[in-house]
Amino acid sequence: MRAREITPLALDSYQRAARVILSNHLITSTYPDRIALPLLRRWATELRDDLLELFGYRLEVTETTARLFTVSDRLNPSAPARTASERTFDRTRYAYLALCLAALGRAGNQITLSELADHVAADAAQVDGVELSTDRASDRDAFVDAVGWLGVRGAIALADGDANGWASNPEAGEALYDIDRSVVVALFRPPRALQHLHSIRGLLAAETSSASEDDGIPVDAKEIGRRVRRALVERPVVLAGELDQHELIALAQPKTASEVELLTGLVAERRAEGIAMIDPTGRLSDVRFPSTGTIAQVALLLAGEIADRVLDVDAPELPKLPIPHVSDDHLIEQLDAAIPEAGIFEDLADEDDEFALPAGEPAEPPEPVTYPKIDDDWLADKVTELVDQFGRTFAAQWQADHNGLRKQALGLLQRLRLTHAVDGGVLVLPVLARYRDVVVSVRERDPHIDFAVDNSAPDPVDEFGPGSSPNGELSEVENV
Repeated sequence: MRAREITPLALDSYQRAARVILSNHLITSTYPDRIALPLLRRWATELRDDLLELFGYRLEVTETTARLFTVSDRLNPSAPARTASERTFDRTRYAYLALCLAALGRAGNQITLSELADHVAADAAQVDGVELSTDRASDRDAFVDAVGWLGVRGAIALADGDANGWASNPEAGEALYDIDRSVVVALFRPPRALQHLHSIRGLLAAETSSASEDDGIPVDAKEIGRRVRRALVERPVVLAGELDQHELIALAQPKTASEVELLTGLVAERRAEGIAMIDPTGRLSDVRFPSTGTIAQVALLLAGEIADRVLDVDAPELPKLPIPHVSDDHLIEQLDAAIPEAGIFEDLADEDDEFALPAGEPAEPPEPVTYPKIDDDWLADKVTELVDQFGRTFAAQWQADHNGLRKQALGLLQRLRLTHAVDGGVLVLPVLARYRDVVVSVRERDPHIDFAVDNSAPDPVDEFGPGSSPNGELSEVENV
């Protein structure tokens, strides 16, 4: 591992470079910032070796881009592309994004937004179920979201005009973009030609693995170790109950987590139930928690209440259930249904393209681990209590929508793998205990201070602050 050869004084810089590429996968001269690419170029050789050795990831670094080609062990529907306003991409936006990349690959050095829209509309007309009509505002908005996603990553750069003006009125508005062809090429580089796939399974790690026995380690053992390390950096928490026997052995080896720690600077928090990699810098995760905003702070308050209930020895014992096994099969079937059955896909697809497990004896699943279950009724009552106690500090949208607030807060907890939704409630996962003993501080305003009100400003939606809490602010929510 090359990280062991780096001096202690330079190790922090190396770990920052590793965190940047692991969290972004694509680095350009402007994305995610202007210092990221020089940092990656400095450590390109060492990172290339370590990322391949530990995770099976391939790193390519050029003068203008750095691209990490990852492999996936399972499909992850919880990590979608998002718009600038944090809206999740839908099928239409994904289709426009793919068609934009195709059009930009054929374009020159510059292109106007209307020209790009014409190219995308012409290509969309050749695909069943996809259409771009610039006469429809919803289509223009979706198209501009796809263009904006490319702009953020540096594939295109606004030279003149305004995309939002075009979206509002394509007859009056226009925008001109410079095209960075190196970024366009780096953005879409699948490990296999999609025309050769019968199933999306062909993009999973078991199909794309190229491990060998060149160092005397059996292929299956090396790949199992890589699979566990990938889980450590891709999931908020790796629970022992989710792993098979071979993976449990790899997770139990001290070097598995220590190598990830050395590469990334993360800190492994090991418990009997599994491992969480804690990021003291707060720069690797795409979700900061605890955080500001009504949803995040209510989620933390609710996590504290749930932890207290689980640890309450005087309360009735909670039922315990295993996490339901959720197969990728349904999602795979949905994606496979979108593959055209005629034309080039049918002609070039591999007839023997089947999903294969790594070599070796199949591992027997361990006994299922059970977790305490909290009922929906209890959760609803707790959210009502929190609203009654702190509601005056919440955004106006949530003060009356207790049910919506509960769903959003629980959704955040599930995304962080602190709980798992089941019928009638949630299972409480071990890491949630980190957020027990929540302490709340409410800062009251001086009633004699007169605030000027700007009636033209929009009402805040998801932030604590003067506009949403006329009587006070929930200024601090933290766990101790």
